[in-house]
Amino acid sequence: MTLFEKEFGMYAKLFTILVAIATLAFAISPLLATGFSGFTADQFPIPQINPPVQPMGYAFSIWGVIYLWLIVGAGYGLFRAADNPDWRAMRPPLAASLIIGAFWIAVANVSPLAATVMIVGMAALAILAMLRAGSSQPWLQARPVALYAGWLTAATGVAIGVSLGGYAVMSAQWAAIICLAGVLTVALSVQSARPAEWGYPAAVIWALIGVLAANLSGPNWPVIALTVLGIAALFLRAVQPAKKKAHQ
Repeated sequence: MTLFEKEFGMYAKLFTILVAIATLAFAISPLLATGFSGFTADQFPIPQINPPVQPMGYAFSIWGVIYLWLIVGAGYGLFRAADNPDWRAMRPPLAASLIIGAFWIAVANVSPLAATVMIVGMAALAILAMLRAGSSQPWLQARPVALYAGWLTAATGVAIGVSLGGYAVMSAQWAAIICLAGVLTVALSVQSARPAEWGYPAAVIWALIGVLAANLSGPNWPVIALTVLGIAALFLRAVQPAKKKAHQ
């Protein structure tokens, strides 16, 4: 074993521990703040009352599943896969995303703009971690990160959309349409890069269902149409790998 391999192995173990610590810090962060179920109307110069890009509050319950699954995966990685090279590449971006996430709720309750910048970084790093994840233990490695990355993809669009409307860059309606279209473009591109990892589109679909439900009263037909189209596209693409596998 060369000196480089020894040093790389040492840093790999440090990232294993860092991911475990960051995951726990991220999971307990809601308990240290007042929680978060979307930006409030009074956080913006132009109050955003039921902005069309924001899903209904129940959609945020997915965080419970994400927290628990990430903890289980991090625990397995720490105690059973610390030296597994299949896990190494995903750990640095995942740790960075979780460290940012540990402070996100506290910042979001004070500064929507800062929180929006942070969630863009969280999402980009989470997607990178998912794409780097190995395939040896998908239910403990790639899948929880995929669910996390998928929800962050949707949440990034929501944060940007609410901020665009709240700071009068454009109307809340146009902000919703543009940001939802952006979320779908990113989500379909990421899904194409890892088509068999259904946790990613599942989280985005869950968010879109929340947006759809929030826009049924009215109804807001352009947003409804866009969310239905997105749900259908993500679902159909998600089931394609399963169909191919069944026919092999």
